[in-house]
Amino acid sequence: MSHPLPPVAPTGAPALPSPTSAPLSPRTEAPTGDAPGGPGQAELLAFVRRSAADTSLVASLPLDPEGRTWLRLDGPGGSEAWLIGWPPGTGTGWHDHGGSYGAFATAAGSLREDALAHRLPAGGETGTILELPEGVDRTRELGPEQGRAFGPHHVHQVLNTAEHAHAVSVHAYYPPLPLMRRYSRSGQALRLEQIERPEDWQ
Repeated sequence: MSHPLPPVAPTGAPALPSPTSAPLSPRTEAPTGDAPGGPGQAELLAFVRRSAADTSLVASLPLDPEGRTWLRLDGPGGSEAWLIGWPPGTGTGWHDHGGSYGAFATAAGSLREDALAHRLPAGGETGTILELPEGVDRTRELGPEQGRAFGPHHVHQVLNTAEHAHAVSVHAYYPPLPLMRRYSRSGQALRLEQIERPEDWQ
């Protein structure tokens, strides 16, 4: 949890080209909608699934036992895309994507996503506390060849709960993330802790 999401590559880190085409597995959550003027959720999901299946691309990511590692990818249609390595026990914390929609897929290992089936207000100042209704929690495990798309109001955390194995995943967002809101959670209370903007990640 030592690095923000999205993981912005260090200065001079290479951007990798889009992966070669690969057949899609039926084990994928269906996207729920598109936004005009850019790649839709289905296109982002197809991209992250292709990327996750590209073994040479996945093997190009250096892994670190202490913290997450990443490479920026050339996403479709002006989207923001990342290949991310997750050491055992690392995660993102609760966050949203500033109104962007996206998709992610696991390339190696397994990731757990905890998500809220509840639309949060789009604004708010740090320190704002939101009371969540009961029954809004959703948890899924995503192993290799599994992915999911999500809409612009998605709030989640992603974790590698394995004790000894790295996980690797591919993420794509459109439009490129304008900001991210980070939350802490205690029971059904979600507190807005921080608003990050691209200049904070660079």
